[in-house]
Amino acid sequence: MTATVYPRSPRERMAGWAYLPRFIDKIRLSEAGQLHEDYQPNYLHKGFDAKWLEKAGLEADEFVAVVKATATDGQVCDWVRENVEADESTKELFNDAVLNYGADETNTELRERLAMRKADAGMGDRDDIQCFVDFIDADEGRL
Repeated sequence: MTATVYPRSPRERMAGWAYLPRFIDKIRLSEAGQLHEDYQPNYLHKGFDAKWLEKAGLEADEFVAVVKATATDGQVCDWVRENVEADESTKELFNDAVLNYGADETNTELRERLAMRKADAGMGDRDDIQCFVDFIDADEGRL
C-alpha cells in the first residue's frame, strides 16, 4: 500500500495567489492517478479549485494543460504571471476568502459544517482549528 501524498498547504503562495501551489499539486497528483479519493468530488469544478479558476479567468481544461506542459513550479508561475490578468486587489480578496473560509462567526451554516468536519475527523476538541484551511492543514498533518 502506498502512502497518501498530500498537496501543499492552501496557505502557500505563488505569483501572489494563496492556494495556487496546492492546486498545481492536485492537478499533478490527478494526472499521475494519485489524487486521494477525498479530493475527487471538488477537483477542478467545485470549491477552492473552481474559485481560483474563476478569479484567474481560466477554464479548467486550459489550466490543466498548462500544468501538464510544464515541468516545474517556476514555469507554471511564469505562465500565470504572463497570462492571468488579475490585479492585486482581486488576488488579496481571493486570498482572504480562502484563508478565512469558515472563520466568520456570523456564518452559522459554515461554522456548523466546520464543526461537523472536525468531529467526523476526531478533531472536535481542537480549538486551534478556526477555519477550513486550519482543518485541511490539521487533517493532512501540518497543524
